[in-house]
Amino acid sequence: MRIGVVSISDRASAGVYEDKGIPALKDWLTRALRNPITWEERLIPDEQAGISAALVELVDVAACDLVLTTGGTGPAPRDVTPEATLAIAHKVMPGFGEQMRQISLAFVPTAILSRQVAVIRGRALVINLPGQPKAIAETLEGLPRQTPPVHGIFAAVPYCIDLIGGPYLETDAAVCKAFRPKSALRPPAA
Repeated sequence: MRIGVVSISDRASAGVYEDKGIPALKDWLTRALRNPITWEERLIPDEQAGISAALVELVDVAACDLVLTTGGTGPAPRDVTPEATLAIAHKVMPGFGEQMRQISLAFVPTAILSRQVAVIRGRALVINLPGQPKAIAETLEGLPRQTPPVHGIFAAVPYCIDLIGGPYLETDAAVCKAFRPKSALRPPAA
């Protein structure tokens, strides 16, 4: 499994402060996935052309199966991650952004201002996540202990990657139980 993780921040990419997005993404994914992972990391400024170029390079050249971005999804003038992501899309997957906002609204009313999107480019899934490490984990994992439970977006990622021709992802159900129809299930790897 080749995963691209992209943190988009003018100040972190300039060294003004330490990036916390990439470590948060890698920590959660390392706990959630049982597959061996090859990482492609990028820390870049909020520049639309540069974001689009990085996403294209990660999918088309580095052959990532999944690319997760963090940062740049708010309403501020420099927040252009969704526009950069949509510019490289072959298909738009609106359910991911809808669910991320739904989860985040359980914590803060300003979640309605977030503009995360998800797209498919070739045989890769690209998802914009929130910028804060806590929100990254919440949107990926969901609210499993809430009544009724709220599914995180990552539960749908393995089957989506199956459908677009990517590798079979196995998750640790204690972190995130992937959903697949019975016909798509494979025996666990030894």
